[in-house]
Amino acid sequence: MLSFGQIILASKSPRRQALLHQIGLDFAVIISGIDEDISIDLPPDQLAEHFAREKAHAVAVDYPDQLVIGADTIVVFDGRILGKPKDHEDSFNMLSTLSGNTHQVITGVALQLRDKNLDETFHEVTNVTFNTLSDSDINYYINTYKPFDKAGSYGIQDWFAVFVKHIDGCFYNVMGLPLANFWEHINKFG
Repeated sequence: MLSFGQIILASKSPRRQALLHQIGLDFAVIISGIDEDISIDLPPDQLAEHFAREKAHAVAVDYPDQLVIGADTIVVFDGRILGKPKDHEDSFNMLSTLSGNTHQVITGVALQLRDKNLDETFHEVTNVTFNTLSDSDINYYINTYKPFDKAGSYGIQDWFAVFVKHIDGCFYNVMGLPLANFWEHINKFG
């Protein structure tokens, strides 16, 4: 088992926390406070890495002797980045757009351990295809699951899974942390 001393996750995402627990890591959560402004002019994969790096850095400066994990997940459809929905209407529009189509989920991950000059950033891409969604299914999902903290306005791990027709790539990436890729990179730090 890996040993880094204290590990810090610079994310409030309960899904990322659950995934790290799933693979047996002990960690603290310190929220970075970084504002995710998706209007920054970067290609989607670089944007996800940018915010992952910013989140990790914001926490690592105060905890230089601890491994800090930053992550950011974005959804991309037809070249357009879909962030977290602002409200019900925004959520409805996103899910209507994704209905019956294939989109990409990109998660950027940054690992920083400043005292040892370790700094690595990478990303993973997963293609996700949805079945066609009815307006009533979309409204039910939004009203029941309140997906306002999720990029693309859905959680693959909740009821919405019934609309996922096909996944090409890492399932856990869609949840917010590509576990196999993450494990390979974190082992390099060990």
